[in-house]
Amino acid sequence: MKKITTAVLSLTLLLGISTFSFGQDYYSSEKLYKDMNLKGIINKEAFNNAIEGFNKIENKKKDIITIIDYTKPSNEKRFYVIDLEKEKILFDSYVAHGKNSGDLWTTSFSNKIGSKETSLGFFLTENTYIGRNGYSLRLEGLEKGINDNAFTRTIVVHGATYANKNFIDSTGRLGRSWGCPAIPKKISKKVIDTIKDGSVIFAYGNNTRYALNSKLIDDPSA
Repeated sequence: MKKITTAVLSLTLLLGISTFSFGQDYYSSEKLYKDMNLKGIINKEAFNNAIEGFNKIENKKKDIITIIDYTKPSNEKRFYVIDLEKEKILFDSYVAHGKNSGDLWTTSFSNKIGSKETSLGFFLTENTYIGRNGYSLRLEGLEKGINDNAFTRTIVVHGATYANKNFIDSTGRLGRSWGCPAIPKKISKKVIDTIKDGSVIFAYGNNTRYALNSKLIDDPSA
């Protein structure tokens, strides 16, 4: 029976069908990318990495993933909240990066306390609170040495007036945070309420070191 179950599971995965495995859904990035017509919207490598890591994270509580593509400049939409089960983009918006990570482009990343830089990799959303930036969402960095200082650094999702289209129109780019993925204040509560309490966030960027050191995505050089 075990051999039959394994064979059926393997065949199902090869066919690119979402299936129930070890108590969680397994998603095929290739199938989703095609079915959702994401070409030209979300970087394919970013999406593939996001789904690969999502499938490996065991303590997630929602079939929702947020992908932040820091290979795009801040004056372009690069924050995507996706319902994987419904195959639907729920939010497609702007997001700020850390002030020491670059101006228009996000060129450097850090896990260091006090760096005021953006961190890459996979996070799990936690609870909400009201802080100096208003309604905010705590994050747990899941990757040791890459983003595991997120909670200590108070890296949170929050709304900001410098993260909207009007700011871009006046300055050519978004304002910058102290490392937080700040989003337009107009949608921040809706976004936070959608992704809070155990959904996955994946922050993607041009960074070979991350790709080589992450345990949640395959080593591209292997």
